Amino acid sequence: MSASEGREHWELLPGAGLGPLRFGMSPVEVADAFRASEPQKWVGGPYEQEDFADGVKVFYDAGKLACIALDAATGPQVLLAGFALAGRGPEQAHQLLLDYAAEHGSCLLYTPDGSLALTDLGVLLRSQDVGGVRMSRPVFVKEDWLESEYYRDRLPLEGVPATDESPWPS
Repeated sequence: MSASEGREHWELLPGAGLGPLRFGMSPVEVADAFRASEPQKWVGGPYEQEDFADGVKVFYDAGKLACIALDAATGPQVLLAGFALAGRGPEQAHQLLLDYAAEHGSCLLYTPDGSLALTDLGVLLRSQDVGGVRMSRPVFVKEDWLESEYYRDRLPLEGVPATDESPWPS
């Protein structure tokens, strides 16, 4: 299966959001965008995190959507200059960002874990282990999160044990 085969495709809206999601949405608005009454799982930690079906994780800052992470193998696909961001070899994906930045004058940033970001687009490429193979995993954030050392040093914002208890009103 190719990196895009069988996946939903979402449009990148730099600075505004991705697919049906817009930065600044409340948890209720995010659930409505997914046509879900609630996420599959809520995860505690430094930011409120909700995991939805089909490889989508969202993160909130002060109750507003601030970050969208897509699973390398199962999340929706997003194209940048015709190149699929999810499910590629990390080296190939990093080279795409380097080439894109050179061609478009975008600002590049390496995060403390060695991930590469295009700050003006709010695109951060992490890698994810999928069956023993490293694959590119795109993360989309509000621009000020990549500009702020505080937020940038706390990405990818995952790895906290899940809980069944949701902080959102029913």
